[in-house]
Amino acid sequence: MDIILLQIENSKLKNTIKELEEKLKESEEKNKKYTNSEAHKEYYQAHKEEVKAKGKTYLQKLKIEDPEKLKSYWKKANEKRKLKKIENNNVI
Repeated sequence: MDIILLQIENSKLKNTIKELEEKLKESEEKNKKYTNSEAHKEYYQAHKEEVKAKGKTYLQKLKIEDPEKLKSYWKKANEKRKLKKIENNNVI
């Protein structure tokens, strides 16, 4: 008797897992529109110099206003570079 109940519960849980996975896939597809879409890439290609200039002025502004935040940005960037280098060495 217990085994039958457990099997029924197991099948219900498997169905809910499948439903949740489908919902996750749908939401990921919807999110793709908003992150790195073709329009964003085209805008960057057309306005590359403006985007770089804005980034540069932001960094200069940070140097003056909040140098600690800038240090944390550089620290994170260095950590990411190190991780990528390690991953590339492991792949080869």
